[in-house]
Amino acid sequence: MNIGEASERSGLPSKTIRYYEDVGLIRPERGGNGYRDYAATDVHKLRFLQRSRGLGFSVEECRQLLALYEDKDRASADVRDIAQTKLAEIDRKIRELTDLRRTLEHLVHACHGNDRPDCPILEELSDGS
Repeated sequence: MNIGEASERSGLPSKTIRYYEDVGLIRPERGGNGYRDYAATDVHKLRFLQRSRGLGFSVEECRQLLALYEDKDRASADVRDIAQTKLAEIDRKIRELTDLRRTLEHLVHACHGNDRPDCPILEELSDGS
């Protein structure tokens, strides 16, 4: 199948599919005319990549997960380790965002929002005090 059909079946834009090929995540066959010829297994990999990326895995993490998926002798502990590392990263980001939200919420409440020039938000942004 051509890239348009692979795009439709996988739900990924053609540009993303070409990128995944450029970085070596998929390797479609080439027809005699030089065009990409995607097999059902390529579409399956593309869906796998789409779901993995949707869960926040980086391209390199997707590469590792795809290699483990294709390795029938894999240890599920290896897959779990990658997922646990991602989960810890997400938890860290949530904590950082929660702290940012608290700080910004405090600044918004501290600002009177009136016609006066005094603004604790700008003061915090200008010197951090």
